[in-house]
Amino acid sequence: MLGRKKAGDICKEVFRRAKNDPAEVLLFSEAQNLTRFANNHIHQNVAERNVTLIMRLLRGKRIGLATTNRLDAEGLDRLVERARANAEVSPEDPDYPGLPEPADYPAVQGFDQHTADYSPQDRAKAVGELCRQTLEKGLNGSGLFSTGASEIAIANTRGVFAYHVSSNADFQILVAAEDSSGREQGSGWQVSKIPVESLGQLAIKKAQDGKNPRNINSGEYTVVLTPYATEDILNMLNYYGMGAQAVLEARSWMCDRIGEKVMSDLVDIWDDGVDSAGVPTPFDFEGVPKRRVNIVEKGVVKGPVFDRITATKMGEDTTGHALPPTMRSFGPIATNLFMSSGASSAEEMIKSTKRGLYISRFWYTRLVHPRDCVITGMTRDGVFLIENGELTYPVKDLRFTQSYVEALAEVESVSNETRLLMSEFGGQATRVPGLKISKFTFTGLTV
Repeated sequence: MLGRKKAGDICKEVFRRAKNDPAEVLLFSEAQNLTRFANNHIHQNVAERNVTLIMRLLRGKRIGLATTNRLDAEGLDRLVERARANAEVSPEDPDYPGLPEPADYPAVQGFDQHTADYSPQDRAKAVGELCRQTLEKGLNGSGLFSTGASEIAIANTRGVFAYHVSSNADFQILVAAEDSSGREQGSGWQVSKIPVESLGQLAIKKAQDGKNPRNINSGEYTVVLTPYATEDILNMLNYYGMGAQAVLEARSWMCDRIGEKVMSDLVDIWDDGVDSAGVPTPFDFEGVPKRRVNIVEKGVVKGPVFDRITATKMGEDTTGHALPPTMRSFGPIATNLFMSSGASSAEEMIKSTKRGLYISRFWYTRLVHPRDCVITGMTRDGVFLIENGELTYPVKDLRFTQSYVEALAEVESVSNETRLLMSEFGGQATRVPGLKISKFTFTGLTV
């Protein structure tokens, strides 16, 4: 890790080379470690150390972008030269509101030294024991266990300097039998809070219980979803409509629904980059402070998240959701999503279901229609028929086509436990519960 002082010194060196041109610097340093396993054996252990420096240089409304991994004098010289040259040939951006001003940032706890120092031997010990168990049971275990730390610094020539250091851990396991599988995941910034052993046991049990799945008819079912399926619902709603750019372009599921009650009273969704129950970062990629943003409150759509460009266009205040410059064409998105827990256990949701399906996970989901967030996809890693409040037998995977907005309108109960899950997309983290939904449409078998 570079540390706050050295990160600040590097930013100052870039600005010195920029001379009188307004400029912004994003410095990202990471130390990531990964153990992969497949066929009940660890087959890969890798470690990556990298520093990325991204610069934006302004010539009026013209913006030049350049990136480097070199922090020596020559590397910084070339970075500024490329950024200036790119600005000179770039078209003007009439929507750019200029560089943000300095701000105060809330203190957040998101770094754990034990997680940052977690060794390959530590990861191998946990993974090796699970591989031994899957082998003994005639199953095939695969997955990954990653740990690491990162730091981000954002500065500009108006005086902004924001710095944050964080740790991260993610464990994923897939246990496969001949005709069934089980998958579990745990994420967070404290590796000690990820129950690797129990997650492995759950995946093993699900693979064993799912053997010899049967066919069932397509149609509308009551479903009990694990947090993995709920995560997909929130992520799709996020990618296709929680950002203000999607609203501006009239392609969001929020369009014509802001202020309207379109989901169940039990549905509360928000984004909060300073809550340590997620994976917090107290500012966005322009150095604007983050704050809690209520997106859906008791089923009522409250509104999208904003970056500075979309906020200016819509006459709103930014909520601190600018993406990195290399991804800014996507517009703002929520990166620290939460959905409120409820009062029911997973067992109680199953017990209260006369006939339905227990769904472990959605997979290969794709957008069909943006305005209602209609998604098509498949179930995976364990589907079980519920009859008279009990799981009776496993069923074959199903394809569905369903509006996620309408699905959340049919939420009957929410689990009292939530799970934090990290995505590979921009470090996004989502804390979600399980759900019972009274109506969910399946269109056929996947095979």
